[in-house]
Amino acid sequence: MTTSEVGPLTLELLAWISSRPRTYSETMEVWGSNCPRHPVWEDALLADLVQVVQSEVVLTQLGRATLGARGSAAKPAE
Repeated sequence: MTTSEVGPLTLELLAWISSRPRTYSETMEVWGSNCPRHPVWEDALLADLVQVVQSEVVLTQLGRATLGARGSAAKPAE
C-alpha cells in the first residue's frame, strides 16, 4: 500500500492513534471488525502503518509519514 492508496478510514485510524496513547484492547474495541468490507485495522497492520508494542498501539515511521503527507484532512474520532 502506498501513501496514495491509503483511504480516508485508514487516515482516520492513524489520526486517532496519534492523538493520544492507545492500548491494543481499546483499539480493537473501536476499530476491530469481523466484516471483510471494513478491514481498516488489518489493512493498516499489514501495510506497516501501525504496530503493537507492549500492548500499546503506535504508528510506525511509515504510518507517521503517511499521516503527515495525507493527514491534514483526517480528524480523529474520539
